[in-house]
Amino acid sequence: MTARAAWIMSARTVAFVLSFALPLLLVRRLDQTSFGLYKQVFLVVGTAVNVLPLGFHMSAFYFLPREPERRGEVVFNILLFHLVVAALACLAFVLRPTLIAALFPGSLELVAYAPALGVVLLLWVVSSFLEAIAMANQETKTATLFIVSMQLARTLLLLVAAVMFASVESLIYAAIIQGALQTVVLVAYLFVRFEGFGRRFDPKLLRTQLSYALPLGIAGFLYSMQMDLHNYFVSNRFDAATFAVYAVGCFNLPLIHILSDSVGSVMIPRVAELEKRGERREIVVLISRMMRKLAAAYFALYAFLIVMGREFIVVLFREQYLASWPIFAINLAMIPLGIITSAYDPVMRAYPEHRFFLLRARAVLLAGLFVALWFGTRRVGLVGVISLVVLTNLLERVVVAVRCGKALGMTWGQFALFKDVGKLACAAAVAAVATALVRAVVVGALPPFFVLAVCGVVFVAAYLACVWLFKILSPDERDGALRALRTLQRRTIHWRRAAANDAAG
Repeated sequence: MTARAAWIMSARTVAFVLSFALPLLLVRRLDQTSFGLYKQVFLVVGTAVNVLPLGFHMSAFYFLPREPERRGEVVFNILLFHLVVAALACLAFVLRPTLIAALFPGSLELVAYAPALGVVLLLWVVSSFLEAIAMANQETKTATLFIVSMQLARTLLLLVAAVMFASVESLIYAAIIQGALQTVVLVAYLFVRFEGFGRRFDPKLLRTQLSYALPLGIAGFLYSMQMDLHNYFVSNRFDAATFAVYAVGCFNLPLIHILSDSVGSVMIPRVAELEKRGERREIVVLISRMMRKLAAAYFALYAFLIVMGREFIVVLFREQYLASWPIFAINLAMIPLGIITSAYDPVMRAYPEHRFFLLRARAVLLAGLFVALWFGTRRVGLVGVISLVVLTNLLERVVVAVRCGKALGMTWGQFALFKDVGKLACAAAVAAVATALVRAVVVGALPPFFVLAVCGVVFVAAYLACVWLFKILSPDERDGALRALRTLQRRTIHWRRAAANDAAG
């Protein structure tokens, strides 16, 4: 299980590098209004890919091992469901191109691209489960190949379109080509790997798959809407250039999602196994260890970016987006909140009787957020909007975490298991103070990139020193760290002697 998670994490890390580089290159090729239009177009595409399938493809993980004689029908039903919902979305934009104007009234130039956008939705939604179906079929290396190759093709096609034509229209047509390529690969894979694919339609099996997938799919839909809704309100109430500033401020670090997804792929089956044996205390211990390791990375990243966020934005997106800093600073709170999400998600999946509580909680919070954004977007401004989003996510995590604590029968005494999480927060805070002092000295004297680099070295050194002094490391971890330092010291001495001998020779 760990080896499979490592393969997927490696693939997603490569995909992260590619997806991370794309907006950084586009922002230097497109003007601010065009970049805002690009973000609006792919906001619609991203929402459609996440929301329209309602997580139906996840039924493959359940049914493929349980219905070996009907594997072809299982994957055909998934493709058929994706095709139907994608075709409806495509028709909506082809027949009513003014829908895009209703979403983004300040970007009327997008109306002309609505039919092409509908084709993008059709192809991207239909082919969106390519890597998932390979993983459900226990072909981890094939899924790894799909993740990397499809992201590479997407990045190259969009980048070539931006370099050659520097227009939103060219980016849309590049997305159509990429979607067509991925659809061809998907259909070929399904025909090769699943015997009987496309030969028989089983409506009874389709209903069974729907009954399994829809409750969790609807919960995922609510979460996606909760995360994307504010972008639509800002796009609706402000022009494309303003949305570009907001979108940069809401920039999410994909590496965080890669880490949490990789941890979740190991945690979910382990927690389910412990729940089956009734070992609730062991689940709490396991969660405390997982939170400790995530906190080591999440708190450090949050603290560093709170201090160095301005330079981070300038280096990545140029000075014209420095106005995004207040939004970015508030949005950074989503990083430490991710620790709580990673803790309760395996529990909610292992205790299915609580999944409807999650559904109700998200429905109530989404309704409250919608009302607040409807009446308050213009009044509270961009900073107020992102504050509402962060507050809503904070409420969800607290409410669901309390429910999970009750489900696990946690006692006050067990909170001592989480003491290292608090120590790591203190270590990150001390390192942030030291970094802020150094930043005050070097800012203005060095270019932003070098300020970021120098302060990064200071932060890492201060953070590691605090982790050591606060005795956060376990005895085994301290011994391992000392062995690594001794090995590094020996290799450094060896390299120096070899260099000296070469110079003498």
